[in-house]
Amino acid sequence: MARILLIETSTAQLSTALAEDGVVTASRICGEPRMHAALTAPSVKEVLDEKGLTVKDLDAVCVGKGPGSYTGLRVGVSTAKGLCFGAGIPLLSAGTLDVLVSEAHRLGVVPEGCHAIVPMVDARRMEVYAAVFAPDGRQLTETKPVVVDAGSFAAELAEGPVLFIGDGALKCREAIQSPNAFFAEAFPTAMAMAPLAEVAWNAKRFEDVAYFEPFYLKDFVATVSRKKLF
Repeated sequence: MARILLIETSTAQLSTALAEDGVVTASRICGEPRMHAALTAPSVKEVLDEKGLTVKDLDAVCVGKGPGSYTGLRVGVSTAKGLCFGAGIPLLSAGTLDVLVSEAHRLGVVPEGCHAIVPMVDARRMEVYAAVFAPDGRQLTETKPVVVDAGSFAAELAEGPVLFIGDGALKCREAIQSPNAFFAEAFPTAMAMAPLAEVAWNAKRFEDVAYFEPFYLKDFVATVSRKKLF
C-alpha cells in the first residue's frame, strides 16, 4: 500500500492531504489566500499528526507542478523536495490542469454528454493558462496562455458540452457565449491529486529531487513598487 503526502500550492488556495492506496485519509484546506509560505509546513504537520505519522512513514510526496502562481509553486516544490531529501523518499508531481480535471470529477460537475474539459488557471486580465482535455483525463492540446474572447474554443463547443473549470473559468463566462458552455469555479486540491499520484507511483514516474523545477509556463516578472522608500 502506497502512503503518499499530497501538496497543492499552485493557485491562491493551499491544500494538503494524505492518500493511502489512492484513498484520501486526511486533508487540510487553507482558506486564507496567498499564505503559502507561512502555512504549507504547518498544514503538512497537521495532516501527518492526524494519522500519527512522521515523514519517514511516507512512501512518497506528490506536489502540484504548475502552471500557476510563481510564489506558490516555489513554496510547494521547495517543501516537497525538502521532505523527500530528508526522508530519502521519491518525489512525484502532477500538473495543475490535470488536477483540475480530476477535481471536476471529484466535485461531480461534469455535464452529461461532456465532450471536453478545459481547466483554466487565472492569469492576467482575460488571460488564462489552459488546455483541452478529454473527460477521461487525456490531454488533447498543449498547455499555453490563452487570451479568451468570443471565438475561444469554438471548435470544441461545436462538438458538444464543454466544462470550463478553475479559478480562471468564471471570468470567461461573458466572453464565451454558447449553450454548450458550462462553468465551474474551483481550485485544484490535494484531494483531487490522489488518483494522479497513485498512477504516477505505480508507474514509478519519479522526479529528480535535486533538479526538479515547477512548470511556470511564463517567466517571472518582478515589479517595482511606486512607493518611495527613501
